Amino acid sequence: MCGIAGVVSPERPAADLVRRMCDEIVHRGPDGAGLHADETCAMGMRRLAIIDVAGGQQPVRNEDGTVVAVFNGELYNFAELRAELIGKGHRFASEGDSECLVHLYEEHGDELVHRLRGMFAFAVWDARRRRLLLGRDRLGKKPLYWWSNGAALSFASEAKSLLRDPSLHRRVDPVALHHYLTYHYVPAPWSIYQGVSKLPPGHLLTWTDGTVEVRRYWRLDCTPRPVADEHEAAAELRDRLLDAVRVRMVSERPLGAFLSGGVDSSAVVAAMARQSSGPVKTFSIGFEESRYDERAHARLVAQRYGTDHHELVVDPSCVDLLPTLSWHFDEPFADSSAIPSFYVARMSRQHVTVVLNGDGGDECFGGYQRYALLQALDRVPRWASPAALGRVGAALVRRTTPGSRVRGLGRLLHLVGQEPLARYRAMMTAYPPEQQRALYTDDLREQVAGWDSWAPLAEAYESSRAADRLGRFIDADVNTYLPGDLLPKVDISTMANSLEARSPFLDHHLMEWAAHLPTSLKVRRGTTKYLLKRAVEPWLPAELVHRPKMGFAVPLGRWLRGELRDMSWSLLTDTTARSRGLFRPEAVTALLRRHEQGQDESHRIWALVQFELWHRRWLDPSGSPDHGPAIPAQVVGTAEHGLTG
Repeated sequence: MCGIAGVVSPERPAADLVRRMCDEIVHRGPDGAGLHADETCAMGMRRLAIIDVAGGQQPVRNEDGTVVAVFNGELYNFAELRAELIGKGHRFASEGDSECLVHLYEEHGDELVHRLRGMFAFAVWDARRRRLLLGRDRLGKKPLYWWSNGAALSFASEAKSLLRDPSLHRRVDPVALHHYLTYHYVPAPWSIYQGVSKLPPGHLLTWTDGTVEVRRYWRLDCTPRPVADEHEAAAELRDRLLDAVRVRMVSERPLGAFLSGGVDSSAVVAAMARQSSGPVKTFSIGFEESRYDERAHARLVAQRYGTDHHELVVDPSCVDLLPTLSWHFDEPFADSSAIPSFYVARMSRQHVTVVLNGDGGDECFGGYQRYALLQALDRVPRWASPAALGRVGAALVRRTTPGSRVRGLGRLLHLVGQEPLARYRAMMTAYPPEQQRALYTDDLREQVAGWDSWAPLAEAYESSRAADRLGRFIDADVNTYLPGDLLPKVDISTMANSLEARSPFLDHHLMEWAAHLPTSLKVRRGTTKYLLKRAVEPWLPAELVHRPKMGFAVPLGRWLRGELRDMSWSLLTDTTARSRGLFRPEAVTALLRRHEQGQDESHRIWALVQFELWHRRWLDPSGSPDHGPAIPAQVVGTAEHGLTG
């Protein structure tokens, strides 16, 4: 695991620039550095040593030095690849996984990517052909940013590295901002910086003497296949999960797991315990408010498997963390669960260097409650006049008290009256178009005119090969929400603390198998993750398996009316914020007032707070973007303690 950066340019030497780019991401790799530089290509890395700790330095090279690579991630099948390549006559200088890339490139060219099992972002420089190959893993576990000024191209694991180049002008991309307010993240291929792109998951990029091409090499095939026996399918699921966990337990550094108390992370811990020679180290986060706190459920699993368990409680003093998050995330990011994610990563790093987590379980096996709701809404009979019910619902929303049960019923009826894709969009978007128009200044409206911010979601849904609507919704999440929100949150939170996160449910072999399951084995009569729950019933306490999904949320609504109220008002209404010319000041003030009066506007307010913090850190002259803030030594009001199993 590491951070990578590089420049290819026929016009200028770039070794010094690449060194500065790598220095910017030292948190991703505190254990070492490496650099390759020739007349056209300079690329480097910062290393977090996990495999072949003593000898796994990068960049790696083929036998004659004409193929050079830098690599961020882990290849879980590197032992098999290495044996195969040695059998074909290739010579290795190290015992790690990175060197497989250069020899696979010699054997397979760009198609090498199909041989990789793991998470990765890599760069391969072919000096003979003066050609650069960039690749990103199938699901987007590892990030990769790039920009080109025509002849040259730069790439890096984090956007802040690209910003070390003075020729890159720091400007907000208005279309990316438009998308951000829709989704709470900036979806690939956009980035918030004008001219900078993200390489999307499952894609390759090639640069040859100034010509850039991007192409997709993988997409999940959701064509359903019949399942003859549910019992056998559950047993196969357990076997596949055990295998995905087993290959992710290979490490020369201490290893543990995030344990939220949900089914997914609990199943991963159970699978680890079954294959571990000693107690698994587990880490949980919690809140004082019981509706957000899952520590009691995590303790059930910790006690059953005798784990070495650690807990942390987060309170509103987390405001001290916000400048640190805005520096590490590089782009505005409005998923408030980034706060507990960062804290649990920081706590874990005091004990281990690698953690396994439950990410991807919901996308594999249909875990979100919205799937059950979408399935139920799809079954409303035509004789019930969905359109008429929708009109009644819209009227109730307009005329009832914010937060009331009647208004909640109105929102549900309003969904009934919408087309299936519109229902899904309504659930997945933070600022619907009418609220965006009310928020934007005339100038911003003009800049984003003609851009349909729902298009990425619609394209993912409509291009899916799933057989029914629910399958297409799940597939759309795999291609949008998962790589846009969940995976960056975990990658950035963990790598900010020099911690590697591995996700067994995102093993592409497991995901491809799960994608072929009929949706009736994922969501059945309101029960989400139906088959997964059947599979792990022998492993986990029944009260944990069958309890409602809680999610990894923070009490944001209360915080923004209480401890974070003054911060949000000050940040969003001061002269600096009002002078940007992006949002109408009266619309922002009205948003804040509605929230104070009881209507839940917390997620929309948080999106504006995160954008403003990002802007002040990275674009404003006084933001000092060259250096991140010091991470606080501890958070007031938190407590960490051990729990014996």
